Amino acid sequence: MSDTTPTPLAQRQTEHLKKSLGRFDIIFLIVAAVVSVEVLGQVSSFGGETFTWAVVLAVLFLVPYGLIFAEVGSTFTGEGGVYVWVRAAYGRAPAAMASLLTWVTQPVWVGGSMAFLATETWNHYVTPIESGSISDYAFKLVFIWLTVSAAIISLQRGKWIPTAGAILKIAFLTFFLLTTALYGIKNGFGGFSTQTFSPTVAGLLGVTPLLLFSYLGFESSNSAAGEMKNPGRDVPVSIARACGIAAAAYLLPIFAILLVIPADEVTGIGGLLDAVAEVYTVYGAAGPALLTATGVVFAIILMTQGAAWMIISDRMQAMAAADGAFFGGFFGRFHPRLGTPLRVNFLSGVASSTFMLAAMQVTGSTAAVFGVVLSISISTFLLSYLIVIPSAIRLRSKFPDTPRPFKVPVGTAGYRALGSVCFAWILLGSWVAVFPGTLETVFGLDYDFEATWGVSRLTFEVFTLGTLTALSLLGGVGYLRGRTVRTEAAPITEVAATA
Repeated sequence: MSDTTPTPLAQRQTEHLKKSLGRFDIIFLIVAAVVSVEVLGQVSSFGGETFTWAVVLAVLFLVPYGLIFAEVGSTFTGEGGVYVWVRAAYGRAPAAMASLLTWVTQPVWVGGSMAFLATETWNHYVTPIESGSISDYAFKLVFIWLTVSAAIISLQRGKWIPTAGAILKIAFLTFFLLTTALYGIKNGFGGFSTQTFSPTVAGLLGVTPLLLFSYLGFESSNSAAGEMKNPGRDVPVSIARACGIAAAAYLLPIFAILLVIPADEVTGIGGLLDAVAEVYTVYGAAGPALLTATGVVFAIILMTQGAAWMIISDRMQAMAAADGAFFGGFFGRFHPRLGTPLRVNFLSGVASSTFMLAAMQVTGSTAAVFGVVLSISISTFLLSYLIVIPSAIRLRSKFPDTPRPFKVPVGTAGYRALGSVCFAWILLGSWVAVFPGTLETVFGLDYDFEATWGVSRLTFEVFTLGTLTALSLLGGVGYLRGRTVRTEAAPITEVAATA
């Protein structure tokens, strides 16, 4: 069997898929997953130049990246998305690693950053939760398994959870922006001066991983391409509209946060809601109750955001397993009635819970833990694109005659140039995420590691490199255990069809 041909098990699993995603569903699934409200505070801590660099990356990264994956996503529409593309470009082994890095980002992110932020939000604005208490652990575990449950139910019904979350997210950010305008009219804005917009190398190195993490993932809905009604028609339009919504959902709130809160007072775990609390003072006595309600809404948004990623990434990893790239066929099963990958769903829940428990042991403040765990999520996600982007570029030249419902209006050389720009940004972001402070030293910039991260460099690198090493081992073992699935003989009709 060819290294780029799906296994019989993978082909059988597609029989359980039900086409239930239209254009509306795809757009809001992307928005629910990609617009990461939890990073708004962290990225805003770099001051006014955050806005400048966000605009620069929107033009020089988001636009070419969106064009490339609009073409790829509308052309190669097999269930599994990223895994299918990398396998078609370079074979099963690189696809296995790209899929693993993409998938594992979500349990790490949900169990670390999202669960911690949801708990801190609930603690400050709804009901106190003592750090390290039984209720603290219980809240995080309930949060994690609610996101998993949303991914377990059938996509026909489950899609409404991220859709509702996306609509709620847009409504929340819109209300925040309108309230900020009212606050400014009444009190003026004192967050920063125009001079703070000036870009610096230090700012570039600081915000690039965060901004890339925020702008990546628009192709993720293709993990469920086999469940789309018309991916060739809907994917390019969905990516274009979602990119526009996401750009506005990042740029405008970042600007609003910096108008209200001085940069040196913005914290990663509380930056957005600190700004919300400040502007809600315009509502007088109703402000505290409104803030409590916002805390509940914010926690729900975080849960639906995690659910969107679980729905997407678990499907991709399940298809990788069904294709013999991850622990045989055990995890490569879709439920016949629900059409969901139950075993990978539960694996995500266990991995997320395990990472949450590990993150709870990191010494330092809650904000420090949030920052370190977010950085690990960024690292795994960005590293996957060091494989995915070259694969997307190669698909243009390797399959030139494949019909393309949408084709970027440039030649192969121009297409490679667009991909090279995206790859360069990812390479920079990956290095900074895994080895923060090293490039600052090269450029002669001061960098106080402990002041920046709240933990020592040794703690940070042990946690980060230890996670990446464990993932490499997991991927290697998983691939070896998938050999029996890869060597399963295809039916005669399938062999003839692929010969």
